[in-house]
Amino acid sequence: MGLFEMKWLRRFVRRNTNPIPEQRAELWKRRLSLGYAILAWQAFGFVCYMVYTGRNDWAKYYGYKTEQDAAMSPAQQFARHIKVEGTGKIIRYSGFSKVEEVPFDSTAKEDVKN
Repeated sequence: MGLFEMKWLRRFVRRNTNPIPEQRAELWKRRLSLGYAILAWQAFGFVCYMVYTGRNDWAKYYGYKTEQDAAMSPAQQFARHIKVEGTGKIIRYSGFSKVEEVPFDSTAKEDVKN
């Protein structure tokens, strides 16, 4: 957190607010942590439900992603998203060994070889 320290913000808040008693702060800390735990559990349940019902790729399910986009590997989608120009190679590794090497051309959409 040392990288994101904003001492000016801390001084501003401490100068313009009153201190909170420790017991009250501890009570609200417990309440907020319980609320966060419930919210996180609900989000986890929602993700599990979406995967169980077959909607884990929501962009494809709701029609935001075409079949051709869905057939591309994540590396090819990312390269297209950041608008890589020209040609290159996408290399896939598993551990320390090379698994696959796919040529990439920014002008053509290529399907993934499974």
